[in-house]
Amino acid sequence: MDSSDKLFKPKKEAWPTKAAMSQVYNLGLWGSNNDAFYSGEGSHKKDIVEPYILAVKAFVNTFSTPQIICDLGCGDFNIGKQLVCYSENYIAIDIVPELISYNKSKFQLKNLEFRCLDIAEDNLPEADVILLRQVLQHLSNEEIILLVKKLKRYKYIILTEHLPEGAFIPNRNIISGQGIRLKKKSGVNLLKAPFNLDVLNQKELSRINLGPKKGVILTVLYELV
Repeated sequence: MDSSDKLFKPKKEAWPTKAAMSQVYNLGLWGSNNDAFYSGEGSHKKDIVEPYILAVKAFVNTFSTPQIICDLGCGDFNIGKQLVCYSENYIAIDIVPELISYNKSKFQLKNLEFRCLDIAEDNLPEADVILLRQVLQHLSNEEIILLVKKLKRYKYIILTEHLPEGAFIPNRNIISGQGIRLKKKSGVNLLKAPFNLDVLNQKELSRINLGPKKGVILTVLYELV
């Protein structure tokens, strides 16, 4: 185990997440589509977006009544805007204040609410289904541990992560920011240490192979105990 895998316990103000994510959007580090905010190809490329939308839609439509959906890390909302109509209420959360303000002005629907929250530190709203789409891959293990404690109260979690193809060592630690664990030949697995999320059932909803050495984007449904 190298030093990057060890848990450290910095003070909240030392965590770079908010500043790092703001910088990503301010500098266009994930690219640009000539809009004020852009969450990258992973939120816009048709081959990646469509399978996810279809998978989430199919799941939420199994319920006899619309569910309350909480989107943790909503980004530029190109994904969420296509799912709002399948929910009773849709709560979209992100850590970047300017992004949330922009989304509020751009997307206005009766059953849609935007909130600016740090999902590791702040209290989360009540919901039936949690969406976590390519968010944890950018967070340190310390922040994920704090979030997992909160996730245990929810019934359903739909988790999407960019992972290495084939076998890999899960959950190598990183400093929160633009990058992900793929460079360390690792990825997030909530069922493994140090997170150890206890689930009743799990089901793969979609798997997108990005090509040689580019990894896969895996979406899994967790039903919690």
